[in-house]
Amino acid sequence: MSGPEQAPTAPAQAGPAGPTAAPVTVRALVARGAGADLRVERVRLPAPGPGELRVTIRAAGVCHSDLSMVNGTLAARFPLVLGHEATGVVAEAGPGSRLAVGTPVVLNWAPACRTCWWCRHDEPWLCAANTAPTVARGETDDGIPLHLTLGLGALAEAVVVPESAVIPIPAGLPPERAALLGCAVLTGVGAVGNTARVAPGEAVAVIGLGGVGLAVLTAARRAGATTILAIDVAEAKRDLALAAGATDFLLSDDRLSKEVRARTEGRGVDHAFECVGRAATIRAAWRLTRRGGAVTVVGMGAKDDMVSLGALDIFHSARTLRSSVYGSSDPDREVPELARAALDGTLDLSPLVSGVVTLDEAPAAFDRLARGEGARWVVSFPD
Repeated sequence: MSGPEQAPTAPAQAGPAGPTAAPVTVRALVARGAGADLRVERVRLPAPGPGELRVTIRAAGVCHSDLSMVNGTLAARFPLVLGHEATGVVAEAGPGSRLAVGTPVVLNWAPACRTCWWCRHDEPWLCAANTAPTVARGETDDGIPLHLTLGLGALAEAVVVPESAVIPIPAGLPPERAALLGCAVLTGVGAVGNTARVAPGEAVAVIGLGGVGLAVLTAARRAGATTILAIDVAEAKRDLALAAGATDFLLSDDRLSKEVRARTEGRGVDHAFECVGRAATIRAAWRLTRRGGAVTVVGMGAKDDMVSLGALDIFHSARTLRSSVYGSSDPDREVPELARAALDGTLDLSPLVSGVVTLDEAPAAFDRLARGEGARWVVSFPD
């Protein structure tokens, strides 16, 4: 696969900051509309401006949030470059950027502004600056203005992003694992450690065993939970769940509540994590949780999928229902910590990767994701 190409431009003009850098043409996975077939196309990205970087992508995960962009769950603008979970290397720095060319990085789809009310109150995951699902930047090869998923468009040979949207990581972590740190791993690990604060000896249930759900299992095991119940509609997820840290696997069916209580002395779990983003599975997580326990919604669902709970049930059960946005995390601090844990072997990411594919094979990986097959499919970009 060829790398980024310099787009034809007029001769660079010298100025106070030196020669004007040229745009680049890269191959990227593009959706031309909601429900449209995904295609690999050539797109043009601008040269990095002040405080911006061009990052050569080494690997990018195929995430359900990307699927939500093209199936209508999330409002998106088209044509759209998919992808927001990725790792790469700084290839070019704009004026005023601090990171050196060659620095390995993970992309951050929710960089904190550090100045809004939420950032100043230590909740950077709720930063007011991070609200748009798509951001306009660049253009297609036929001259149509382009949009990028979550401001990144990471299923491409390269991206041009603000320096705040990249996080330096230690060298040496395989790209197919490092890519997952920026979304699935940070979201799942953060939900367990930051949002729910799972304690040693507690019982945990996880509904939905995609990449994020498996990361929750891994984090629950690291946190010392002794009963870790993995739940999915697909029996094929059993081996993945057990490899990621589950103590038992249960199919999601009419017997689920009874099966969970049989494994928790009749009480239910201390923590239930919903990693699907549907009203039905949120209600299921509620029913699996003991009185006084907590339900943490990690999955992102549709705005018109309404959750209904009885007022008396809410009062009597004394359960807590909350969401975990981006793992209630500060990515700038926590992603490097997770990278070091993956390097020293205290965080095993291998069960999360179901397979590595090329960019041309990415549309088929999205089809597998839509069918619920595997954990995380990762697109690899050769050096």
